[in-house]
Amino acid sequence: MTVKPYSESGSKKVQIEAMFDNIAPNYDLLNRVLTLGIDTRWRAKAIKELIAHKPLTILDVATGTGDFALEAFKRLNPNKIVGIDISHEMLELGRKKISKKGLDAQIDMVKADSENLPFDEGSFDAVTASFGVRNFENLQKGIAENYRVLKPGGRIVILEFTKPTAFPFKQLFNIYFRYVLPVIGKVKSKDPAAYKYLYESVQAFPDYDKFLKVMKDVGFKSCSWKSLSFGICAIYQGEK
Repeated sequence: MTVKPYSESGSKKVQIEAMFDNIAPNYDLLNRVLTLGIDTRWRAKAIKELIAHKPLTILDVATGTGDFALEAFKRLNPNKIVGIDISHEMLELGRKKISKKGLDAQIDMVKADSENLPFDEGSFDAVTASFGVRNFENLQKGIAENYRVLKPGGRIVILEFTKPTAFPFKQLFNIYFRYVLPVIGKVKSKDPAAYKYLYESVQAFPDYDKFLKVMKDVGFKSCSWKSLSFGICAIYQGEK
């Protein structure tokens, strides 16, 4: 089932771009509020999985305002990180954050489609994505593109929301994401559809072993997932 932010008709990709352009000004603040600040720890744990591999070039897919790219640079010290996103407004905010830290030469922010990456095959040592792959219009095509631009032996690390399965976290998660989160989003972002979409997109996403199958189908090997915070999200990994 394909879930879209605004309308069942029309391109999901176009709607996702419009949605993130709309919520960009409040996106970082809302992330901290809505996840109770835990999202920063999730990113740190995901990046930690790459430390032993020492990637020198990293592609951060669906980079948004660049939080994951900045954290990756801080912890991994690569030569180059390229963050790509389809939202112009999110990228502009990310560029300001990067400039403020004096990292313009080390981190590029590029407007690009995750399912049609403008890079040659084997361009990067690692590919990362945080809370973005469930927004792909064609999930398998997007993951296949991630695979294509990785060097042989390169690693992919994906952080994504999952559906808790254990009581009472499953029930609390559903109540919070389905009822509380859209109200906060409506007050703060003026786009309640975006936060209604968040819940629906998480419900529709093929998580855990189902997502590993997507990764394996496009060629990734040594695939695994690791649950975080009682199943609220997971780290997925694979190797080319």
